[in-house]
Amino acid sequence: MLPKIDIPIYEIKLISNGKKVRFRPFLVKEQKLLLMATESSDPKDSLNIVKQISKNCIIDEIDVESLPVFDLEYLFLNLRARSVNEIVDLQYKCNNKVNDENGEEKVCGSIEKFSINLLEITPEKSSDHEKKIMLSDKLGIMMKYPTFEIVEGLKGQNEGEILIDLLTYCIDYIFDEEKIYYTKDVSKEEVMEFIDNLQQKDLEKIQQFFETAPKIKNDLNFNCHKCGYKENIVVEGLQNFFA
Repeated sequence: MLPKIDIPIYEIKLISNGKKVRFRPFLVKEQKLLLMATESSDPKDSLNIVKQISKNCIIDEIDVESLPVFDLEYLFLNLRARSVNEIVDLQYKCNNKVNDENGEEKVCGSIEKFSINLLEITPEKSSDHEKKIMLSDKLGIMMKYPTFEIVEGLKGQNEGEILIDLLTYCIDYIFDEEKIYYTKDVSKEEVMEFIDNLQQKDLEKIQQFFETAPKIKNDLNFNCHKCGYKENIVVEGLQNFFA
């Protein structure tokens, strides 16, 4: 019988609820899945593979499907860092407009390379971020974060449809002085009717919830060695961290 290989165990704390999650690094079978994800042109295929790899590697009982977007991104970045290399090399093309020797305008096109340490990236949450939103002295709502599945389902819709669908999902419950009303216990039509009766100032409060929610991102100082153009680049989303 062949000897078993000792596999290290790592731990991170989810941003949404502070729960600790233990995981193991990728094995060869997950590495094959990751290669499929990087080669796929379909975002849905890549997302399904990311979720499958996460399910395989997480040791504790946790529902990957219900994780907020930023929690799943944070978990997967750590998985990748512990399994392959914590340093990721990225490259960006300078899109600054310059004049050539004939005075004609063209794109600089210089390729600049960067390195990012994945273990140094944690979701950023604004200090004024609140899940509990008071609509009046007696009425309020408790929000929940969208999952990848919900976000993917919004693509292709117009702005109005996105707002309604996002609110329909992300309002966890409504409460007043006497009772809590969970949206999962009522019809979608009832939730939509409640949303339709919100005032503009209410929507602005809810918008702040989304704007200040935790995000996985990293700021890069872009400095083109060819034309001297400088810009601050914000790297967001799993695909961009491994581009």
